[in-house]
Amino acid sequence: MSTVLIIDDSPTELHLFQNMLEKNGFDTLVSDSGADGLKQAISSRPDCILMDVVMPGMNGFQATRKLNQDPKTSDIPIIIITTKDQETDKIWGMRQGAVEYLVKPIAEKQLVSMINAVTAA
Repeated sequence: MSTVLIIDDSPTELHLFQNMLEKNGFDTLVSDSGADGLKQAISSRPDCILMDVVMPGMNGFQATRKLNQDPKTSDIPIIIITTKDQETDKIWGMRQGAVEYLVKPIAEKQLVSMINAVTAA
């Protein structure tokens, strides 16, 4: 099964996403910051990344851009996960290299389907 790196500064969200994914057969890695998430992505090469936007220090857009600029991680699909349901944020996230954009709260079935779709490509 696929390995998903979850990058979110909220322990509650990390736990929620991790439980959802592991229950559906995914292996998970977690990170509570954009900077640490970058390091983990380079060292572990996950099949997909769930990226929160609003985080202290390096935000999710900045981390997504850096991952897409690095040849070691540029092929990893990134799904932006955020509480902001704004079209400008969605457009900005896609311009930074995200392949999809989901607004929290996210239904388990929707999340699993999306990860399966982006990792199948």
